[in-house]
Amino acid sequence: MRSLVIGGNSRNVGKTGLAVSIINATRDLQWTAVKVTQFGHGVCSRTGGPCGCAVTTPSCPYEISVEDGRIASTDTARMLAAGAVEVLWVRVALGQLALAMPAVRERLAGKGCVLFESNSIMEHWRPDAYLSVLQCDLDDCKASAARVASSADAFVLPPFQRRNPGWTGFDRSLLNQTPLFNVSPPSFCSPDIVEFVRGRMQGQSPTDRRVGAAS
Repeated sequence: MRSLVIGGNSRNVGKTGLAVSIINATRDLQWTAVKVTQFGHGVCSRTGGPCGCAVTTPSCPYEISVEDGRIASTDTARMLAAGAVEVLWVRVALGQLALAMPAVRERLAGKGCVLFESNSIMEHWRPDAYLSVLQCDLDDCKASAARVASSADAFVLPPFQRRNPGWTGFDRSLLNQTPLFNVSPPSFCSPDIVEFVRGRMQGQSPTDRRVGAAS
């Protein structure tokens, strides 16, 4: 199995746009996509409003569902429409992702290429590549994004943004030390990113190719 993780500093920064673009550009890799949503912090990662993503089974802190594409506007439906062979939505109580991981691993057994949209998965899964989408003009930075920022293979940034965000827990020196891909919405993708992802999914090590370019 090869895997890619896409994270970001906040909601609506382009994580899903990047995931959809990568899936669409590399359909031959036959992606299984996984979106992880943690509930219990009062804000829905899908809508930004009050969170209604809690699971309905009191005895289990998580639920894994398969996207069927009937509601086309959801992030997971967009991934399916882009060409993923299967899309899973993992809903889990805040701070309880470790309890869901055995079931996640079981569902992914035997898969070829897996794309996760999540920051927190990085604390439980070692991917072949981790891309973090940053909107430095926003004041918000998820604690999970700050914790795993040093593990990013590259940051994905829209151009012409300030590079000194005052994010709590985020090591700003990483913006000068980590390779960058400069991209534009709505795709938040580029040919260089597609090439990088394809290389990693084909087993190339970080030293096999140049990753991004700081600017």
